Amino acid sequence: MASKNTIKVLIDGKIVTLSGYESEEYLQRVASYLNNKIMDLHALPGYNRQSPDTKSTLLALNLADDYFKAKKRADSVEADMESRDREAYDIKHDLIAAQIQVDQLKGENEQLLAENSALKEQIDRLTQEMEELLK
Repeated sequence: MASKNTIKVLIDGKIVTLSGYESEEYLQRVASYLNNKIMDLHALPGYNRQSPDTKSTLLALNLADDYFKAKKRADSVEADMESRDREAYDIKHDLIAAQIQVDQLKGENEQLLAENSALKEQIDRLTQEMEELLK
């Protein structure tokens, strides 16, 4: 089992201790992302006049919005991958069917070549017999 990491980070001007089984770099990235969201909200007119509860709610809404947008993109990519996998499967199936057909046609071609060769021999033999009879 991975060891638990603890790191002190600065979020919205306050030192916060984060703990988790993720790497310290990951925990720092999470804190940085949260700080960027908070800075974006602070840039909005009237945000600083809001109550702490309203600020927390706006932050949570922004984070939820980012999550749902990312989830929608991930779901879209996953659906695209599944579609491509099905398409690849269908193409492989078609390729196998075509290969079977090619093998069957090769067999038929070999059979027809053998019949053609036998008929040529028969023509040659009959031609010789006819020439002998005409002599």
